[in-house]
Amino acid sequence: MDGNGRWAQQRSLPRTAGHREGAKAVRRVVQACSECGIEVLTLFAFSSENWRRPQWEIDVLMKLFAATLRSEIRRLDNANVRLRFIGDQRAFSPTLQNYIVKAERRTAGNTGLTLVIAANYGGRWDVVQAAQRVAGEVVAGRLQPDDLTPEIFHRYVSLADVPEPDLFIRTGGEQRISNFLLWQLAYTELYFTERLWPDYAAADLADACAAFASRQRRFGQTGEQVAGAAHA
Repeated sequence: MDGNGRWAQQRSLPRTAGHREGAKAVRRVVQACSECGIEVLTLFAFSSENWRRPQWEIDVLMKLFAATLRSEIRRLDNANVRLRFIGDQRAFSPTLQNYIVKAERRTAGNTGLTLVIAANYGGRWDVVQAAQRVAGEVVAGRLQPDDLTPEIFHRYVSLADVPEPDLFIRTGGEQRISNFLLWQLAYTELYFTERLWPDYAAADLADACAAFASRQRRFGQTGEQVAGAAHA
């Protein structure tokens, strides 16, 4: 979700105004995803590299994070949305960690959209923590090194229990993954848009989904094989 700061600068507003407008865009997109039947939406809310930002901006982001959780949890619960968080939460304040735990518990039984918030998350961190857990299994004698396969390793990364992403959307004109879900995005379709995140709306999501639907996903096969399977 890129472009909050630039959105604010274009309007001669402080960057914090862009972050607040970005939170409104989250609400719009979550509603749109719920309405069109998307099963899982993962939002990159705060990366492990974002700690390099000015301290005042980090403080604002943390306060906004907590305030949004408090204000939106009832709405999400009533909408049958299941809320999950991935990332190293130990860096957050005890109060914010408590909000996260309560939000996950309150919505755990919901059966609609699964909304995943990646906070203090990085794709490399995810792979490393998975490797650490695998190493622990080897040391404990529950796994032999030669038995390790991509399928087994996948069990230890974040979001191992949900389907791998079909579509990656990045707003704001940047065309890179920026350390997001590196393991999980192996066969994901990438879509980049110039739209700044605070302006992102349901129509933009529909455009991205239409572009996705127009692509042929081969997963290593030939186009002819995929076409043949589709008509079988």
